[in-house]
This record gives sequence, C-alpha cells and structure tokens, in this order.
Amino acid sequence: MIDQTKRQLLGLDENLLVTCPELNCRLHSETLAAVLDLRARAANFGFDLRIASSFRSFERQLLIWNNKALGLRPVLDSCGEPLDIHRLSEREKVFAILRWSALPGASRHHWGTDLDVYGAVDIDPDYQVQLTVAETQTGGPFADFHYWLDGELQQNDNQFYRPYAQDLGGIAPEPWHLSYAPLAKNYAQLFTSEILREQIELAPLELKETVLEHLDEIFQRFIRVD
Repeated sequence: MIDQTKRQLLGLDENLLVTCPELNCRLHSETLAAVLDLRARAANFGFDLRIASSFRSFERQLLIWNNKALGLRPVLDSCGEPLDIHRLSEREKVFAILRWSALPGASRHHWGTDLDVYGAVDIDPDYQVQLTVAETQTGGPFADFHYWLDGELQQNDNQFYRPYAQDLGGIAPEPWHLSYAPLAKNYAQLFTSEILREQIELAPLELKETVLEHLDEIFQRFIRVD
C-alpha cells in the first residue's frame, strides 16, 4: 500500500477533500456529490438536511481522545450519563472512551466518506444539536427526519448506510452517522490493525500502553464493522 493511501486512512492526508460552505463541511468529492443529492431528496419531503460533523483529522481526533482521557471532556456511559473516570482502571477508561469516541487514526471521519446528519425543521434556531439517540426517536426533534431516512436508505442501499445502526457491544448506536458506501467499504477493507498500530506508536496518545496492549480486541469490537 502506498504511503498516501495510508495517510488518507489515518486522517493525515486531505488532498482528496473538498469544502462545501453551504453545509459547512469537508468531504471526499464523490461523497459530497452524493450528499447534495440526498439533501435534495430530503428537501422534497420538507426536510432540511444538515451536517453536524464531516471530515475530522487525526490531530483533531487526538485532541478529543486526550481531553477525555485527562478528564477535560466528559466520558459517558452506555446510557449517555457522565462517568467519573478517576474511579476507573486504565483499561476501563480506554473502553469507556471507545464507546462514544474513536481512536485517533481509527475514525471513519478520517476518510471523507462519513458524516453526522440531522434534519433542521421546526426546531428553535438556538437549539444545540446533541447527537443523541433520543433526538432521533418519537418525541425527539429529528424523529420525523430519521423515519424518512430509514426508508430512503432502504431504497438506495447502494449509496449511504449506517455503520453503527445496532449495538454490537462496541460503539454505541449512532443513527445519525452515515457512510458513503462506494468509498467507505473500500477504505474499510484496506484498513488494518497493523496500520493503526504503527501510527499510535508514534503519537502522543494518552493511555497509549493500554491501547496497544488491547489493540487486537479494540480493532475487532470498535473498528471492524464492514
């Protein structure tokens, strides 16, 4: 595998990305074209598809991880409630962080193929999007949008899919997280634990020794979803 492809997998190369000011996002050019098409279809049903998160670099993911490991950013349990990480062992800290946040180098957001979406209709302009399951269910502000999205993904299953649709004991369910299948499935096949290990060994990662000790388990539970 050429170094450039490895760097793209790890969120270290942004050459294939394009910026869309309208949606305030950065994505692979092919992904963006498909997103704009999905957005147009959503508009036909009265939904304003917006993007809460798109490309995320290795450095950005590293900052998120380290802040959580140091207790500078909340770490949540499976119910979305804050944990007291100071009461956890290092292994428990690692797996608690992984429930909601990817390892730097292992986030699908590195690829420019993945994005977090919501439907901004009939919500207060000052509403702060949380990206919680409750927001997507009956009574939540984005329930109707996700109901429409369920059907849309079934009809166009060759385009976008939800890699974290179900709780498989790894990453918590994320119905808002979409992957652009034609590119993401290829990246997922290229990505290996060896590529990740090499990068983590070089990075100033908090809890690094514990992560490396359990990396094979982490890869199977939290990364290998395709």
